[in-house]
This record gives sequence, structure tokens and C-alpha cells, in this order.
Amino acid sequence: MSFSKEYLNECIEICNRIDPEKIEKMASLINSIRDNDGRIFFLGVGGGAGHAGHAVNDFRKICSIESYAPTDNVSELTARVNDDGWDTSYVNWLKGSKLSKKDLLFVFSVGGGNLEKNISVNILKSLQLGVERGSKICGVVGRDGGYTAQVADACIVVPTVNEANITPHTEAFQAIVWHLLVAHPILLANEMKWESVK
Repeated sequence: MSFSKEYLNECIEICNRIDPEKIEKMASLINSIRDNDGRIFFLGVGGGAGHAGHAVNDFRKICSIESYAPTDNVSELTARVNDDGWDTSYVNWLKGSKLSKKDLLFVFSVGGGNLEKNISVNILKSLQLGVERGSKICGVVGRDGGYTAQVADACIVVPTVNEANITPHTEAFQAIVWHLLVAHPILLANEMKWESVK
């Protein structure tokens, strides 16, 4: 079997193993955030940071939900990293944004954050602040989900079907899940361009 065929078969297996009810729970939670005039703060590093910026666009434009990501302002992010350090760069940004119990933290991470292994500590510290302030937490993560899965109100842990492809599968399915969410009937507020063209 070719690598491409095997990889696509792995994607099919992941689709079949993700629980759609967990995504429905996430959609309901996000809808309640919008109904209460809350905001979504998307957090990610590397590929997850790229996803965060894209998701901000989609949730603002398609779902009419106020959304932000700390990685979208490179000047502020690099100033915080330079002055305060990487580990506190996101959490200090969230404090400046006055994160509250009305808001939601949405994490895109392969590992989900792990303090003992010193992985994605900036995300972990942000989640600790979210827990402290009573914010809701969602995530799409890989492996065992790490700290994100432990504290989230709704979380998708992308199943590991091949240890050699954990990162590409996790990051691919992060995009699938958030695109599912913005297309969900309870969240869709504005028709998308190509769906409006007759």
C-alpha cells in the first residue's frame, strides 16, 4: 500500500472514531458564549498559532462572535516575549484583555500542555488563569490531550492511529473540527461566499 493510501485510510479511521456528540457539546457551549456577549480567545503555538488566526477570522465573520488570538499582533507578542518571557506571554496578554467568566479559551495544541515536561507552558498558564477566572475552555488536541483535556469543558482528543503521524493528523483535524463548528446551524450567522453564489 502506498504512503498516501495508508495516510488517507488513517484519516478515515480518525473520522470514524471522533465522537460527534462531543462536537455538538462544543457547539452548544460556544453558542452560549455568544448569547452572553462573551469572547473567544484562540490559543496555539506553531501550526496551532496559524489555526488560531484563521479561526478568529471564521468565528468573527461567519458566526458573529468576538474573537481574538495573542499571536495575531506580532509587535505585542514579541514585546511580551522579550520583556516577560515566553512562558507568561499569553497569560499576561489575557490579563490585559480582562479575561472573564463570560469568555472562552479555545486551544489548538498537539500535546495540550504539560508542566512536568515543560511543553507549551504558555498555553498551560493561560488555562490556569481561565480556570481561576471561571472561563469556559475548549480544545482540539492530540495524544492524551495533556492539561487542556484535564480542564476543558469540551475537548476533542484526536485519536492516535499511527504514532508516526500524531502531529499532522492532529493539526489537520483541528481545522476539520473548527470548520464544522462555524458551519453548524446553531453557530452559522452569515452565509459564506461560495454558498451564496448561485
